[in-house]
Amino acid sequence: MAARSGGAAVGDAGDRVSPSALSEGQAAPELAAFRRSLTEGGFVEGQTVAIEFRWADGQYDRLPAMASELVRRQVTVIVAAPTPAALAAKAATASLPIVFHAPDDPIKLGLVASIARPGGNATGMSSLLSELGAKQLGLLRELVPTVSLVGLLVNPAKQEKMPIYFSHLKIQRGLYLQMDLQRHR
Repeated sequence: MAARSGGAAVGDAGDRVSPSALSEGQAAPELAAFRRSLTEGGFVEGQTVAIEFRWADGQYDRLPAMASELVRRQVTVIVAAPTPAALAAKAATASLPIVFHAPDDPIKLGLVASIARPGGNATGMSSLLSELGAKQLGLLRELVPTVSLVGLLVNPAKQEKMPIYFSHLKIQRGLYLQMDLQRHR
Protein backbone atom coordinates (compact mmCIF):
# COMPACT_ATOMS: atom_id res chain seq x y z
CA MET A 1 0.00 0.00 0.00
CA ALA A 2 1.55 3.34 0.88
CA ALA A 3 5.07 2.01 1.05
CA ARG A 4 7.39 4.12 3.23
CA SER A 5 4.71 6.71 3.73
CA GLY A 6 1.50 6.48 5.63
CA GLY A 7 -1.62 4.49 5.76
CA ALA A 8 -5.18 4.13 4.77
CA ALA A 9 -8.26 2.38 5.96
CA VAL A 10 -10.12 0.36 3.39
CA GLY A 11 -13.78 -0.31 4.01
CA ASP A 12 -16.69 1.92 5.00
CA ALA A 13 -16.32 5.68 4.70
CA GLY A 14 -16.11 5.85 8.49
CA ASP A 15 -12.89 3.83 8.66
CA ARG A 16 -9.60 5.46 9.61
CA VAL A 17 -5.86 4.70 9.45
CA SER A 18 -2.22 4.75 10.12
CA PRO A 19 0.98 6.24 11.54
CA SER A 20 3.94 7.23 9.47
CA ALA A 21 7.44 8.39 10.22
CA LEU A 22 7.78 10.38 7.02
CA SER A 23 6.22 13.65 5.99
CA GLU A 24 3.41 13.98 3.50
CA GLY A 25 5.73 15.65 1.00
CA GLN A 26 8.24 12.80 1.12
CA ALA A 27 5.47 10.30 0.51
CA ALA A 28 3.73 12.06 -2.41
CA PRO A 29 4.60 9.48 -5.13
CA GLU A 30 3.54 6.56 -2.95
CA LEU A 31 0.31 8.32 -1.96
CA ALA A 32 -0.57 8.91 -5.61
CA ALA A 33 0.01 5.23 -6.39
CA PHE A 34 -2.00 4.19 -3.33
CA ARG A 35 -4.95 6.33 -4.33
CA ARG A 36 -4.80 5.01 -7.93
CA SER A 37 -4.84 1.45 -6.60
CA LEU A 38 -7.88 2.18 -4.45
CA THR A 39 -9.69 3.66 -7.46
CA GLU A 40 -8.77 0.64 -9.60
CA GLY A 41 -10.15 -1.58 -6.83
CA GLY A 42 -13.50 0.21 -7.00
CA PHE A 43 -13.08 2.38 -3.91
CA VAL A 44 -14.10 6.03 -3.97
CA GLU A 45 -12.33 8.17 -1.39
CA GLY A 46 -14.85 9.91 0.84
CA GLN A 47 -17.67 7.60 -0.29
CA THR A 48 -16.68 3.95 0.05
CA VAL A 49 -13.42 4.49 1.89
CA ALA A 50 -12.03 7.12 4.23
CA ILE A 51 -8.31 7.70 4.47
CA GLU A 52 -6.92 9.37 7.54
CA PHE A 53 -3.19 9.98 7.60
CA ARG A 54 -0.84 10.47 10.48
CA TRP A 55 2.54 12.06 9.82
CA ALA A 56 5.30 11.84 12.39
CA ASP A 57 7.60 14.00 10.23
CA GLY A 58 10.59 11.92 11.29
CA GLN A 59 9.83 12.27 15.00
CA TYR A 60 9.66 8.58 15.87
CA ASP A 61 8.81 9.27 19.49
CA ARG A 62 5.34 10.41 18.30
CA LEU A 63 4.52 7.06 16.69
CA PRO A 64 3.29 5.11 19.77
CA ALA A 65 0.72 7.80 20.62
CA MET A 66 -0.39 8.01 17.00
CA ALA A 67 -0.83 4.25 16.76
CA SER A 68 -2.71 4.13 20.07
CA GLU A 69 -5.07 6.83 18.85
CA LEU A 70 -5.89 4.81 15.75
CA VAL A 71 -6.56 1.74 17.87
CA ARG A 72 -8.93 3.76 20.09
CA ARG A 73 -10.74 4.94 16.95
CA GLN A 74 -11.18 1.28 15.91
CA VAL A 75 -9.94 1.68 12.36
CA THR A 76 -10.45 -1.19 9.93
CA VAL A 77 -6.77 -1.60 9.06
CA ILE A 78 -3.52 0.19 9.86
CA VAL A 79 -1.04 0.59 7.02
CA ALA A 80 2.33 1.41 8.55
CA ALA A 81 5.70 2.29 7.09
CA PRO A 82 8.63 2.40 7.59
CA THR A 83 9.87 0.06 10.34
CA PRO A 84 9.37 2.39 13.35
CA ALA A 85 5.72 2.95 12.37
CA ALA A 86 5.16 -0.78 11.91
CA LEU A 87 6.66 -1.51 15.34
CA ALA A 88 4.51 1.19 16.96
CA ALA A 89 1.36 -0.23 15.35
CA LYS A 90 2.26 -3.78 16.41
CA ALA A 91 2.87 -2.62 19.99
CA ALA A 92 -0.47 -0.79 20.03
CA THR A 93 -2.73 -3.67 18.98
CA ALA A 94 -2.85 -7.44 18.77
CA SER A 95 -6.24 -7.49 17.04
CA LEU A 96 -6.53 -4.79 14.38
CA PRO A 97 -5.00 -5.81 11.04
CA ILE A 98 -1.68 -4.16 10.20
CA VAL A 99 -0.18 -4.03 6.72
CA PHE A 100 3.41 -2.85 6.83
CA HIS A 101 6.39 -2.08 4.69
CA ALA A 102 9.48 -2.61 6.79
CA PRO A 103 12.79 -2.60 4.97
CA ASP A 104 14.23 -4.59 7.87
CA ASP A 105 13.68 -8.29 8.61
CA PRO A 106 10.08 -8.56 9.96
CA ILE A 107 10.79 -11.91 11.64
CA LYS A 108 13.72 -10.59 13.66
CA LEU A 109 11.69 -7.46 14.48
CA GLY A 110 8.87 -9.60 15.87
CA LEU A 111 6.32 -8.31 13.37
CA VAL A 112 5.59 -11.80 11.99
CA ALA A 113 6.31 -15.38 12.98
CA SER A 114 7.47 -16.40 9.50
CA ILE A 115 7.22 -15.27 5.91
CA ALA A 116 5.10 -18.25 4.84
CA ARG A 117 2.74 -17.97 7.82
CA PRO A 118 2.94 -14.51 9.40
CA GLY A 119 0.40 -15.36 12.12
CA GLY A 120 -0.99 -12.68 14.39
CA ASN A 121 -2.45 -9.47 13.01
CA ALA A 122 0.42 -8.15 10.89
CA THR A 123 1.45 -8.85 7.33
CA GLY A 124 3.43 -6.92 4.81
CA MET A 125 6.57 -6.73 2.81
CA SER A 126 10.24 -6.30 3.42
CA SER A 127 13.07 -5.59 1.05
CA LEU A 128 15.81 -7.02 3.29
CA LEU A 129 15.35 -10.57 4.48
CA SER A 130 18.37 -12.61 5.39
CA GLU A 131 16.54 -15.81 4.45
CA LEU A 132 16.06 -14.53 0.89
CA GLY A 133 19.79 -14.06 0.36
CA ALA A 134 20.34 -17.65 -0.72
CA LYS A 135 17.43 -17.46 -3.15
CA GLN A 136 18.64 -14.15 -4.58
CA LEU A 137 22.17 -15.43 -5.14
CA GLY A 138 20.88 -18.78 -6.43
CA LEU A 139 18.68 -16.97 -8.94
CA LEU A 140 21.67 -14.87 -9.99
CA ARG A 141 23.64 -18.10 -10.56
CA GLU A 142 20.79 -19.50 -12.70
CA LEU A 143 20.51 -16.31 -14.77
CA VAL A 144 24.27 -15.86 -15.19
CA PRO A 145 25.85 -19.31 -14.75
CA THR A 146 29.36 -17.96 -15.33
CA VAL A 147 29.16 -15.39 -12.53
CA SER A 148 32.15 -15.63 -10.22
CA LEU A 149 32.37 -12.20 -8.58
CA VAL A 150 29.44 -10.37 -6.99
CA GLY A 151 29.72 -6.86 -5.58
CA LEU A 152 27.78 -5.80 -2.50
CA LEU A 153 27.69 -2.06 -1.78
CA VAL A 154 26.61 -1.23 1.78
CA ASN A 155 26.10 1.88 3.84
CA PRO A 156 28.17 1.66 7.06
CA ALA A 157 25.79 4.17 8.68
CA LYS A 158 23.11 1.46 8.60
CA GLN A 159 24.75 -0.84 11.13
CA GLU A 160 21.44 -2.58 11.85
CA LYS A 161 21.50 -3.98 8.31
CA MET A 162 25.00 -5.47 8.57
CA PRO A 163 23.83 -8.93 9.74
CA ILE A 164 21.80 -9.24 6.54
CA TYR A 165 24.75 -8.22 4.40
CA PHE A 166 26.98 -10.72 6.15
CA SER A 167 24.41 -13.49 5.71
CA HIS A 168 24.81 -12.90 1.95
CA LEU A 169 28.55 -13.37 2.38
CA LYS A 170 28.04 -16.68 4.20
CA ILE A 171 25.58 -17.92 1.58
CA GLN A 172 27.88 -17.18 -1.32
CA ARG A 173 30.47 -19.68 -0.05
CA GLY A 174 28.10 -22.55 -0.81
CA LEU A 175 27.56 -21.21 -4.33
CA TYR A 176 31.31 -20.91 -5.00
CA LEU A 177 31.07 -17.18 -5.56
CA GLN A 178 33.56 -14.52 -4.62
CA MET A 179 31.86 -11.53 -3.01
CA ASP A 180 33.41 -8.11 -2.66
CA LEU A 181 31.90 -6.05 0.19
CA GLN A 182 32.35 -2.32 -0.35
CA ARG A 183 31.34 0.23 2.26
CA HIS A 184 29.89 3.44 0.87
CA ARG A 185 30.88 6.58 2.76
